Amino acid sequence: MPADESYQLAQLNIALPVEPLTSQRLAEFVALLAPVNALADAAPGFDWRLQTEDGDATAVRAFGDDTLIVNMSVWESLDALAEFVFGGFHAEVMRRRREWFARLRDPYTVAWWVAAGVRPTVTDAEDRLACLRKHGPTPYAFTIQRSFPAPGSMSEPRSGDDWFCPA
Repeated sequence: MPADESYQLAQLNIALPVEPLTSQRLAEFVALLAPVNALADAAPGFDWRLQTEDGDATAVRAFGDDTLIVNMSVWESLDALAEFVFGGFHAEVMRRRREWFARLRDPYTVAWWVAAGVRPTVTDAEDRLACLRKHGPTPYAFTIQRSFPAPGSMSEPRSGDDWFCPA
């Protein structure tokens, strides 16, 4: 948990499938969605993930691009998210991502702090990723590799300006 337990970590990642999700080439990825999502749901520190009635977010549209797929979730801490992302079965599936997804030139993942219990919207996530792409990692929008502590953390004083994308 961050030093101030009134905050949790939101994350977004996007991907561009090399073919439609209904294609034979993406069939194995689609079959892995439910088991990977079930692992996330049961992971230590997991709080919430964006999903439709189908149990995943592949039908959610964002960034004005109907071909992109979106994954967004909220975690108790950066450590909890990193442990899930880079460990176990999820990491095995991630190692195969080039079989299913095109390489994106711009950043495709972003993280940011939200008040505990807040469920970020796709619009929130689009704004955070746009800020990261324009300014690089900041307290407003960052990456797992270049992160910032939660607001109010004793490890780094933060200002109210951290809640806005730099000009």
